[in-house]
Amino acid sequence: QLIPQISSLSWFTTIVPLVLVLTITAVKDATDDYAKVLRMRGSQDSTGPWCPRARSFPGEGVGEPQHQHNLPRLSWQADLLLLSSSEPHGLCYIETAELDGETNMKVRQAIPVTSELGDTSKLARFDGEVICEPPNNKLDKFGGMLYWKESKYPLSNQNMLLRGCVLRNTEWCFGLVIFAGPDTKLMQNSGRTKFKRTSIDRLMNTLVLWIFGFLVCMGVILAIGNAIWEHEVGVCFQIYLPWDEGVHSAFFSGFLSFWSYIIILNTVVPISLYVSVEVIRLGHSYFINWDKKMYCAKRRTPAEARTTTLNEELGQGEYIFSDKTGTLTQNIMVFSKCSVNGHSYGDVQDVLGHKAELGERPEPVDFSFNPLADPRFQFWDPSLLEAVKLGDPHVHEFFRLLSLCHTVTSEEKSEGELYYKAQSPDEGALVTAARNFGFVFRSRTPKTITVHELGRAITYQLLAILDFNNIRKRMSVIVRSPEGKIRLYCKGADTILLERLYPINQDLTNVTTDHLNEYAGEGLRTLVLAYKDLEESYYEDWVRLEIGKNFFPERAVRLWKGLPRELLGATAIEDKLQQGVPETIAILTLANIKIWVLTGDKQETAVNIGYSCKMLTDDMTEVFVVTGHTVLEVREELRKAREKMMDASRSMGNGFSYQEKLSSSKLTSVLEAIAGEYALVINGHSLAHALEADMEVEFLETACACKAVICCRVTPLQKAQVVELVKKYKKAVTLAIGDGANDVSMIKTAHIGVGISGQEGIQAVLASDYSFSQFKFLQRLLLVHGRWSYLRMCKFLCYFFYKNFAFTMVHFWFGFFCGFSAQTVYDQYFITLYNIVYTSLPVLAMGVFDQGRRGADVPEQRSMEYPKLYEPGQLNLLFNKREFFICIAQGIYTSVLMFFIPYGVFADATRDDGAQLADYQSFAVTVATSLVIVVSVQGG
Repeated sequence: QLIPQISSLSWFTTIVPLVLVLTITAVKDATDDYAKVLRMRGSQDSTGPWCPRARSFPGEGVGEPQHQHNLPRLSWQADLLLLSSSEPHGLCYIETAELDGETNMKVRQAIPVTSELGDTSKLARFDGEVICEPPNNKLDKFGGMLYWKESKYPLSNQNMLLRGCVLRNTEWCFGLVIFAGPDTKLMQNSGRTKFKRTSIDRLMNTLVLWIFGFLVCMGVILAIGNAIWEHEVGVCFQIYLPWDEGVHSAFFSGFLSFWSYIIILNTVVPISLYVSVEVIRLGHSYFINWDKKMYCAKRRTPAEARTTTLNEELGQGEYIFSDKTGTLTQNIMVFSKCSVNGHSYGDVQDVLGHKAELGERPEPVDFSFNPLADPRFQFWDPSLLEAVKLGDPHVHEFFRLLSLCHTVTSEEKSEGELYYKAQSPDEGALVTAARNFGFVFRSRTPKTITVHELGRAITYQLLAILDFNNIRKRMSVIVRSPEGKIRLYCKGADTILLERLYPINQDLTNVTTDHLNEYAGEGLRTLVLAYKDLEESYYEDWVRLEIGKNFFPERAVRLWKGLPRELLGATAIEDKLQQGVPETIAILTLANIKIWVLTGDKQETAVNIGYSCKMLTDDMTEVFVVTGHTVLEVREELRKAREKMMDASRSMGNGFSYQEKLSSSKLTSVLEAIAGEYALVINGHSLAHALEADMEVEFLETACACKAVICCRVTPLQKAQVVELVKKYKKAVTLAIGDGANDVSMIKTAHIGVGISGQEGIQAVLASDYSFSQFKFLQRLLLVHGRWSYLRMCKFLCYFFYKNFAFTMVHFWFGFFCGFSAQTVYDQYFITLYNIVYTSLPVLAMGVFDQGRRGADVPEQRSMEYPKLYEPGQLNLLFNKREFFICIAQGIYTSVLMFFIPYGVFADATRDDGAQLADYQSFAVTVATSLVIVVSVQGG
């Protein structure tokens, strides 16, 4: 525009809108970044000294000691080896919510040789050397060796303070920097953040390229017209209309005219489109944040849109992947039933000792004999308490295991007032149950656990803790009783522990298994309990291997694999559904949204919850269960499921044959169109085979034909793999919702991630795009906010393209009447202000506030009552390539009317005195005024 030979417009006609667009975009991005900083400060709320980078290497590392004071919620920026602390025995209490989502306190301990380095003078003489593993992302493992004073000391994860932890109940601690910066385990786990874009964004980018191509075509047409006009007509007027200096031919004049028209017609390329879209999305995000109907008063937690780029995609969701515990359920665990030595306890009984009917509930068990009992705990079967009082050795050993095999910490604020802090609600519920039945966990040190057994204080020496993880699926402790007996206590998943029992008492195993199935059928979470007496020599062998396991991973653990255990019993914990979950799932299903539950619970528990929340119903044609242990078994079960669905559909008279279906290349769409309602339940070991490359399509075809899918015993990685599979083969918007750290990978993988701020920390919330406190709010997020965002965005885009083409095409028609001279129709100031002043507010107001109050759409109550209104977004009906071309055609038609009607009126009109009625300026003002009025009315 700064080249006089090709520009008919002043520089400000383009630079002013461009600067305004860039300014608004910069302000919006700055606001987003500032909000993120505030959220990070709010979640961490920490201040602390900066840790310099350690001198650490893949093979060995020696860092610098760091002194950490117990300021409010102090955290540090490096992985530290704990050297000493203000607490006895070098203990240090930390919170790891930023790492694993767990909000309870955990204990870390300095190795005894360094725990005495409590002042700076002793610390200054510390010259030890640490040789350790290279940087990795394993949060629960660390292997290394400290060489100091001509001795070596093994290091484990219990000696480490990882970056992201928060110091609790500890005045100060000294630590040695092992890893810093990107080498820390927190940063190793952060992964690459995926930038999420909506389908409308991708379509807009394609359309803008098409529009630019259309602009070039118009420029070429008008340039050819200019060359022809100059050659045929313009040459006759060279005397008083000479060509510009440097122009010596009609062809070169046409070439210059091409660039002139590219400048004039550039308004057809929507410069302000993207910033307008961002402003609308920002408004929609505020509507979500301000929605009082998504505010949880109990937790004082509002809904939060943590991103402003995905709002309209909420109105296009087809698949929801949900965790179960804490997402569909409350994650508030209650000890409900148990099986001890083949006897089941926990059924509600009437006064005659018979099982009470549903709705009949007598008085709960009286625990007044126990002054340390938790008054909030309730149990309804008095026979279990009687067994404790009668001294049943199996029952005593059962509760002794519950009081010893855990990582709970105890806090006694006043005499007899115990407060437990557990890693998980399950663990807290089990320790609380043991407490009320007379086996009270009182306190622990790194080497001891003190339990009051029926009023008698007993201190056990804690020899080792083998913590729970997703691979072992069990937790064990090794303790030495005051009599000197060494015993291994273990609790874990039935699939793991039942394989490791003594085979001699098969009857007890069978009875306990029946009880487990009965509990799981009631939707209860189950654990198996077992123990094993150890010989002193066997334990010493394990200790030697444990010392060397840092350099020979898993060798020590393999020592226990063949170790048989004696079965004690099983526990059953109740985790109730959240309020409104069944109604929400039922309505979302009516909106043609398919819900898949991905849970780590066992199959029976997950299926029972499926029925409770109405994912599974008795009216379903069939529920397929896939439990194969080999590739061939899984493939055969999936094939039989597809055959049954096709056979049932054929028998209902749909008029097609199964062979015809198999020959079709669109088998998935055919299966989805079959009659009847089906559900699929698949176990984790079967899912591992189903997700293999040669079988994933078969699994997806079967699963997508079902109304509901439940995947049991799945790992966090498998959750993400299932979501990725649907994204890979289905052109559908996916949404993942969860509340724990094990749901983060699934949330990041899905198109839309939703975090539930529940009992398992805020890790899922931090990784999510949207967050709220209860699953039932998902209904309103999708059916109201999502649907409105999609409708408004589609109407905005259609109107925006329409008004730009109606505005720009007038220049195109004028070119045929001005000798293709690149003369503009409008005043330059009108060209500058058309998009940013004259037509900006109506289109933005429509995009942000439109709720169809004049009948174009329905209010929010109707959106909830009629879920089928959600389907246009799933089918992408309101803005697609077809709708785009319709808008373009309408814009071109409007431009024809806006140009030729005033032209026809003014062309030959004269005044009474014979003078010309209109001049160029009058024509331009008339066209511009008519255009603003017409497009404004059209937008309304």
